[in-house]
Amino acid sequence: MTITASSTAASETTTVRTIGHWIDGAERSSESGRTAPVYNPATGAVSAHVALADEADINEAIASAVRGYQEWSSYSIAKRQAVMFNFRELLNSRKRELAELITAEHGKVVSDAMGEILRGQEVVELATGFPHFIKGAFSENASTGIDVYSLKQPLGVVGIISPFNFPAMVPMWFFPIAIAAGNSVVLKPSEKDPSASLWLAELWKEAGLPDGVFTVLQGDKLAVDGLLTSPDVQSISFVGSTPIARYIYETASQHGKRVQALGGAKNHMLVLPDADLDLVADQAVNAGYGAAGERCMAISVVLAVEPVADDLIAKISERIGRLKIGNGAGADGVEPDMGPLITDVHRDKVSSYVDIAEADGAKIVVDGRGFSVDGHEDGFFFGPTLIDDIPTTSRAYQEEIFGPVLSVVRVQSYDEGLDLINSGQFGNGTAIFTNDGGAARRFQNEVQVGMIGINVPIPVPVAYHSFGGWKQSLFGDAKAYGVHGFDFFTREKAITSRWLDPATHGGINLGFPQNH
Repeated sequence: MTITASSTAASETTTVRTIGHWIDGAERSSESGRTAPVYNPATGAVSAHVALADEADINEAIASAVRGYQEWSSYSIAKRQAVMFNFRELLNSRKRELAELITAEHGKVVSDAMGEILRGQEVVELATGFPHFIKGAFSENASTGIDVYSLKQPLGVVGIISPFNFPAMVPMWFFPIAIAAGNSVVLKPSEKDPSASLWLAELWKEAGLPDGVFTVLQGDKLAVDGLLTSPDVQSISFVGSTPIARYIYETASQHGKRVQALGGAKNHMLVLPDADLDLVADQAVNAGYGAAGERCMAISVVLAVEPVADDLIAKISERIGRLKIGNGAGADGVEPDMGPLITDVHRDKVSSYVDIAEADGAKIVVDGRGFSVDGHEDGFFFGPTLIDDIPTTSRAYQEEIFGPVLSVVRVQSYDEGLDLINSGQFGNGTAIFTNDGGAARRFQNEVQVGMIGINVPIPVPVAYHSFGGWKQSLFGDAKAYGVHGFDFFTREKAITSRWLDPATHGGINLGFPQNH
C-alpha cells in the first residue's frame, strides 16, 4: 500500500510506500494507522513509512509463529538442513541486492553493507552444520541395566529485537541458529531501516521455509513489550544500548524467558610505545570512522602511552584529511569512505558530545560539526572528529557516542591504561597494539573485557566462537552465535532408561536410588 506524505527534505508532496509486517509467509499491512518515517540519510528525504504494530498485529504475528513452530519442529533434521543450505545459496547469490537496500535506509557505504552481510552469512554457514551441535549424549549401562541419554529440543517461538546499525548482520547472529534448531522466529527490526527484514523473509520463503517460521513484526516499544510479555514467546535476543538492554533483560526475565541482551560499549585501544604507529593510525581510522562510528565494536578511545601521542595524532589527522565522505551508494562508480549518520536527531546528539568535550577542556583537533556534502546539504552527515586531551571525567569520554568521534587520552604507562579500561562501566571490546608478546599476553589476561584484539582493532569473533562482552555490555548468560547460540536456542532433556529382563524383577526398595 502507499500513502501520501511530505518529505522533510523538500517542500513538494511525494508518494511513498508503507512497509508492512511479514506474517504467514506474506507481507501484511497494519490496521493500526500508526506509522513512522524511513529516511534516506544521504538526502534527508522520506523514502518510505513503516507500519507500527498494535496489539492485534502483535497477537497475529505471535499466533502465526506458534503455528509455524508446530510444523517446523516436526521436520526431520535432513529436511531442515536442506532449507538451511537453500537459504545460504540464495543469500550468497543475491547479497549485493540486500547491500544496496541497506545503504538506501542506513546510509553506510555499499562495501560496508556487503561486509556486514558476509559476516552474517558466516553464522548461516555455521548453522547449516547444526546436526552436530544439537546431538545429545548417551551413556550405556550407567548403572546395571540402565542407560542415560540426553536430547536437545527447540524452545518454541523466539523473539529477536535488532538495532538499526546492522539490519542484516545482527538478526543473522541469531535467526539461522534458532531456525536450524527447530524454533520459529519473530523478528522486530529497527523502524529506522526495516526493509532488510522483509527481504530476508522473502528469501526464507523462496528457500522453502514453512509459513510462520520466520515472522517480521514492525513496530516501536509497543511491539517490543508485546514480545517481552507474551507467554507464547520463550526467549528474547537483543542488541542495542545498555539502558534498553537492561530493560529487556529485566522485563523478559520477569516473564519467565531466556534472555541474551547485548548492550553498549566504549571500546579502548591501548597503544604501547613499541607499536608500529603507521599501522596503529590506519587501524584507528578504520575502527573509529568505519560505518560512521555506528558500531558497538568501534574504537572510541585511543590510550596512547607516552611519548607516542603527538606523532600518533599527527598520523591520524593526516589520514582523516584523505577520507571521502558522501552518499554511501556512490556516484559514477566511485564509493566514498564514509556515509551519513542514521537520522538528523542522532547527528545532533553526536554533535552535542563534541560540545561537551570542548566545554570540559578537550582539544578538538579535527572538527566534524557542521559538515555537509555538496548536493546533499539536507543529508545527515557528520565529519570525522578527533579529540585530544579529553578528561576522563567528561561525559564525552565515559558515555557511548555512536558516531565518528575518536578521542585520545595520554597515559604514562601500560598499567595506567589498563586501569582506565577496567574502571569503565562497559566491557564489550578492546585492543592492544604492541610488538611485545609478553605485554600482549598480560593484557589478554588482565583486561576485564569480553572481546580482545591483539594488533586487531575490531575483534569480532568468527561464527564458531561467540560474540559478547562483560559488565554493562551483556545481560544474561549467553553470548551470540557459536556454541552459546545453540545452547541458548535449545533445551535439554535427560532420560534414564531401563528395560527389565523378563526373567528377573527389581523388587521393592523405598530407599534413594543408587547406582551399582
